[in-house]
Amino acid sequence: MKYLVYASLIISGASVAQEASNNAISATNAAKTLLTDITNTGNGLIAVGKHGTVIKSTSGDSWQQAELVPTQVLLTAVDFSNENNGWACGHDATIINTTDGGLNWQLQQVKPELDKPCLDILFENDLQGFAVGAYGMFYHTTDGGKHWQKRFLDSLLFSDDRDYLNDLKENDPEGYEAETASILPHFNRIEKTTNGLIIVGEMGLMARSSDNGVTWERLEEIYPGSFFAFNSDEQQEVVAGLRGNVFTKQRGEQEWQHLENVKAATVNSIINYNNEQWLMLANSGVIFHLQDGLLTHEQLADGKAILDGVIINNNLIMATEDGIKVKELTP
Repeated sequence: MKYLVYASLIISGASVAQEASNNAISATNAAKTLLTDITNTGNGLIAVGKHGTVIKSTSGDSWQQAELVPTQVLLTAVDFSNENNGWACGHDATIINTTDGGLNWQLQQVKPELDKPCLDILFENDLQGFAVGAYGMFYHTTDGGKHWQKRFLDSLLFSDDRDYLNDLKENDPEGYEAETASILPHFNRIEKTTNGLIIVGEMGLMARSSDNGVTWERLEEIYPGSFFAFNSDEQQEVVAGLRGNVFTKQRGEQEWQHLENVKAATVNSIINYNNEQWLMLANSGVIFHLQDGLLTHEQLADGKAILDGVIINNNLIMATEDGIKVKELTP
């Protein structure tokens, strides 16, 4: 998930709960509103954002708003298992689903009583999916989202916190329930890698599962600040977050390398370009380039935060705080 919108995500109030029960408003300039995530379905692009906005495009040139989206909450993430089946999540642990490539959506889950946002969603296939979010929010489905099971990942607690919770569970069940609602850090992103699943988040959290999400192990801390982005290929892993802090690790190595960076812009997303370099999309219109161990950056003129992006035909299609932006890349 993305730092720009995160500060406004943990808000309470009946207005948010009311939004969850309404359909998204049709807007002439839907492609110019705050957009938080974008994905390539294999048959076009889908972007999501403010007030339940979902827009679709074949190539990124022109955009069509979804015909039916059953929520007006801020949608924060979107993922598709194939060109037809997709899911998006957002405020109030809201999860919506499409089976027609993004034109129409159905509500699968909304929990305004939690007053917590879902921050990322990942589907490995049409049935198996995960949704993560604020204060250790973790949901798992094995039936395409017809049922979502909430889990508390106590294996990611520090040992002192685990002992404290075990004592509460035995002596103060109500206190235990209250503490488990907020004791874990925010889970900002979940990704699938060649070594399994990984979650990155607040307070330097990195956690890995090698058994398809059944168990999770907290990895050694390499940085105390928040991570918002992770990506990997067969050669390298890259994780990044607050104020342009970027770490890389080569496959087979144990140590992470903290890259020198002169630009303090929070990284929201990491994408691979031509299997030759990583593009890191950041706040303030900054794009970092990582190639052959060298980190450089460029500054877009509008200075708008870039939340995510996809590459089509050497064009970088970006979801930004000011809507869709397109940048031609040099091969």
